[in-house]
Order: sequence, then structure tokens, then C-alpha cells
Amino acid sequence: MPLLDVLRGVAILGTLATNIWIFTSAGSEGVLLTGNPVGSGDDPLQTVFMFLANGKFISMLTFMFGVGLAIQYQSAAKRGRRWPGRYHWRALFLFVEGTVHFILIFAFDVLMGYAVTAIIVAWLLTRSQTTQRVVMWVHLGLHLAFMALLTLGISSGAAGEGPQGAGPEVEAIYADGSWLDQVDFRLANWPIFRLETVIAFPMMMFLFLLGVRLFRAGAFGGDEHGRRIRERMLLWGMGLGLPLNLALQFAPEQLVFVERYVAAPFLAFGYIGLVGWIVDHFTAKTGRQGPLMNGLSSLGRAALSGYILQNLVASAVCYGWGLGLAARFGESAWFGASLWLAISAVLIVGSRLWLTRFAAGPAEMLQKKLIR
Repeated sequence: MPLLDVLRGVAILGTLATNIWIFTSAGSEGVLLTGNPVGSGDDPLQTVFMFLANGKFISMLTFMFGVGLAIQYQSAAKRGRRWPGRYHWRALFLFVEGTVHFILIFAFDVLMGYAVTAIIVAWLLTRSQTTQRVVMWVHLGLHLAFMALLTLGISSGAAGEGPQGAGPEVEAIYADGSWLDQVDFRLANWPIFRLETVIAFPMMMFLFLLGVRLFRAGAFGGDEHGRRIRERMLLWGMGLGLPLNLALQFAPEQLVFVERYVAAPFLAFGYIGLVGWIVDHFTAKTGRQGPLMNGLSSLGRAALSGYILQNLVASAVCYGWGLGLAARFGESAWFGASLWLAISAVLIVGSRLWLTRFAAGPAEMLQKKLIR
């Protein structure tokens, strides 16, 4: 199923398109301590980036993790292996790697949350499909109820003005401070930085299980059945997601959680259908994927390494311990967009060159070696 690798690659670059504005902002990770949403400026370019990316690709990446889990379960079943078996070790490695990534590189790491969700879903795959469906829809209900309560709390002022702390002193940590200063700042504020994982946990459970369900339904196969499912995902995802997200783009800031965690997944499924449609039609005409799709496929095969590397490169370019370019050019939206494009090119070309010599990305190789 080559489409899956392309989708993972697109999701990795899309996640960077959201996070790049954190790296280029004056307070970087600390700007969220003020309660101000990243990308809330008036620049049209940044607005377009955030409309297309914010919440959409993290939903897409979460969904793809569920698909990957379903593939590993199917593989274990075909080989007659016990499940979850070694998968718990894979999840533990992901959690440890996410913890290290959070401390050393990026405060808004998603790997820790994925690891916890994966352990639960891996166990659920040993239960009946009825149980899995019930759990999936219950978590969707919990997620929507929690988002509604959170939005009502913000609108009524019950949530207060949000945690404070980001100011000139925090901006100095990222503009002029050392790498150790940033590590200390993340550790000192870890409960706030890890809050998104708690907020999004019901959504992650739903998307993981939905990914399992659509994989079993054949949504990613190369046959006509799979193409029909992807076309429906394109029509429904874009048909509902575009107007809903467009409306929320101009809605009051109190609806920021609804935009990122409720409306964004609709458009994410439209993106999956769109990428599937492009791959299907391009390969049908040419009989091959082409350089760009081959590069995205390579990045998808090394998605874990790509996710870590993109945050490391962005940190080195933007922060004071590296080139410190965010302090000089961060106010220009063109700097953020250009940096995203440059890092994306590095990831696509680099993963392609790496996989011509090695069977997997460096992080994936380390994971396999430790588990083995």
C-alpha cells in the first residue's frame, strides 16, 4: 500500500507547517503561556498557512498512527504471533523517545500521547469489533462534550485570562539563551506544555480506532473499492470541512479549541481523500509515482526520524543557541513560509538519499535494534 507512505510524508510536512510559527515567534514555545494562539496575526500569508494546517495535519498524523497499528496487528495475526506481544516495547520506546524529544527539542511533542493511546488501542484490538466501535463512539462523545464545556468556560470567563509568564524574559531565553536554558524552561513548565495531550486524548482514541476501522474496510487498497472509499472521504471531508473551518477562521477567539480539535479533523479526512485521488490519477496516467511522490513516500517510511529532525533543524535555525534567525526575521511571515519550504525540501531529499542505503530511518533503526 504505497499510498500510506505518501500520506505519512504529507502529514509530517503538514505538522511542520503548523509548528513553524511557534519556532519563528518571539516567545516561541513560551508564547502559549500567555494564552495567545500562535498564528493569530494579521499577515495574510500566515493566516492562509494556519487555515490550511492548524489541527488538520496533527489529526491526519494521529489517524495514520491508528492505521499503522492495524497493520501491525494484522501482520502478527497472519504470522500466528501473540498480540500485543512486542508491541508494548515499541510503545514504551515511543514514550521514552517522546520524553527525550520534549525535554531536549520541542515542548509540544506528540509522541508521548501517541504511545499511551497506542497501548490502550493495542489491547482493544484483542476485543470484539462491537467493543471497539462502542469505545470509539464513546470517546467521540466525551471529546465533543469536553470541547463544549471548555468553550463555554472560556466564553464565560470561568477559565480566567490563562496562565501568564511569557514576556521579555521568556523571549530572551529563545533569542539569546543557551540550549540548557530552554531545557530548564520546558521542565519548569511541563504541566502546561503537556496539557494538550490530556485535552486531546479522547480525540486521539477516536482517530486511532477510526484509522483501524477504515484500514479494515479497505480504504487504502489499490483496487476500485479503496478508490471509492477515498473519493467519499474527499467529498465529505472537503464538503463539510472547508466551509466549517472557513467560518471558524473568522469566529471569535473563544472558539479556538473548536477550530483545532473539532472542525480540523473533518478537513483532515478531506486531505486524505485528496492525496489519495492525486496518487491514484497520477500513477494511473504515468505508471509511476514521480520524484515528489517518491520523496514523500521515503519521508513516510522514515516518519519518526523526519518528525524529530524537522523540529531539531527548526530549533537550530531559529533559536539563539543556533543561528538565531527568528529574532532577526521572525516578524516576517515570508521567513516562516520560506523556512518551512526549505526544511521540507531537506526532509524529502534527505530521506530519499538515506533510504537508498538503509532500510529504515535512523530512529526506526534504533527502535528495531533495541526491541530485538
